[in-house]
Amino acid sequence: MRALTWQGKRDVRVEEVPDPRIEEPTDAIVRITSTAICGSDLHLYEVLGPYLKPGDVLGHEPMGVVEEVGTGVTRLKPGDRVVVPFNISCGTCWMCQRQLYAQCETTQVTSEGKGAALFGYTSLYGSVPGGQAQYLRVPQAQFGPIKVPDVGPDERWLYLSDILPTAWQAVTYADTPPGGTLAVFGLGPVGQFSARIGRHLGAGRVIGLDLVPERLEMARRHGIEVLDVSQLDDVPGALIDLVDGRGPDAVIDAVGMESHGAPLAKAAQAAVGLLPDKLAQTLVDKVAVDRLTALKAAVKSVRRGGTVSVSGVYGGEVDPMPLMEMFDRGIQLRMGQCHVRRWVDEIMPLLSGDDDPLGVADLRTHRVPLEQAPQAYEMFQKKQDGCVKVVLAP
Repeated sequence: MRALTWQGKRDVRVEEVPDPRIEEPTDAIVRITSTAICGSDLHLYEVLGPYLKPGDVLGHEPMGVVEEVGTGVTRLKPGDRVVVPFNISCGTCWMCQRQLYAQCETTQVTSEGKGAALFGYTSLYGSVPGGQAQYLRVPQAQFGPIKVPDVGPDERWLYLSDILPTAWQAVTYADTPPGGTLAVFGLGPVGQFSARIGRHLGAGRVIGLDLVPERLEMARRHGIEVLDVSQLDDVPGALIDLVDGRGPDAVIDAVGMESHGAPLAKAAQAAVGLLPDKLAQTLVDKVAVDRLTALKAAVKSVRRGGTVSVSGVYGGEVDPMPLMEMFDRGIQLRMGQCHVRRWVDEIMPLLSGDDDPLGVADLRTHRVPLEQAPQAYEMFQKKQDGCVKVVLAP
């Protein structure tokens, strides 16, 4: 089959790889019909190379049609249309019983001290082949895949794999009071959905912050107030002034480790990437740093007693944070990988009607063949051609 493989920093290629097969009774084989590029895939493209090896198959936002199931899978059958969550969870362990599916004890990568295994996401998370491919082996298929109706385009359902539940969790964690103000840092795909979900769930005011014109315009189309951070000298100060001199009740950081405006941390990340993998892994594990511009701005702009919800991916070990200020201002901080299946039942009714309250039909800006994935990665990373979200068609 054809699949997108990692070959080095900013070097991904579509190659011929072996077809997946059933390896365990709880496996399923899914023929992929759509698979998206996630913002966190760009961390693999740029920063997390030491945990990848040439030939690794990328991608963790797939959907398709079941081709085959193992003997332990009774809830699926060939021909079912499914979305595959990015985290691999058993559904029955101690963590899964508490709906902490991203911490599944059956698939935890304990050798690396990490949570549940993920599709297409480095040796830190199990080196499980990903879904930017024609076919995908899905472990724990007795629980993970989400059956969806055979109606509507793939993109009505595709985002259940990651970004839609991730945004839902981010808004839930933010806990904006009814009628309150929510600010969203970063209007990439997760930020776009976070802003829309915030409005849907009762925030009286939602403010989105970014510096890419196309992202700002997309948010405006959905009734979101926007701030162009490239035009601001003091982002926290501007937000505080904009919201009663007090600041938003809740702030979501949907940016993560590669935030703009942190040249020293960017240089440190680039330097580690030039080292041999073993040495680089040791440094990342012990002294890694992130670009914290967005997170620090979120912390400094939320009102006293407010909540900062972090959905952007971070990987640092020695990141400096303004703890005295956070403590004095009584800020709550919530974060973590999304527990995808936890939120699906709440989201599914919003996708099943004709009114599209979350605007899932207005997110994808590019749909291209899988063979053009290398060019799509470059376009997405460089924010070219108005790119907000790319869907690949195997």
